[in-house]
Amino acid sequence: MTDEHIEKTKSAIESAGSIPADKKAELLNLLSKLKPEIAKVSQTHHEDARSIARLVEALAHEATRAERKPESIRNPLRKLKYSVENFEASHPQLAGFVNEYSALLSALGI
Repeated sequence: MTDEHIEKTKSAIESAGSIPADKKAELLNLLSKLKPEIAKVSQTHHEDARSIARLVEALAHEATRAERKPESIRNPLRKLKYSVENFEASHPQLAGFVNEYSALLSALGI
């Protein structure tokens, strides 16, 4: 299930006309790094990994909207950061990639 969320996220970003090409490339690069890290978490914490993948997808969906609503992104972004904090010690790369993802979304005005 997590792969499905990541693939949907990649498709949404690739087809988004509202994201500059360089930022698309950065987002896609981060997603390619996030995918195996989420898979690692899924081995022992399937529901948590699924939740992280869904939140990544929801945030990407907001980033691809022509009219962005920052107020609708705050809660999912906070939930994503909180979810990953639980795995910071055991999966530091996941936490790092999520922080990069969040920072990139912020740079896009999300």
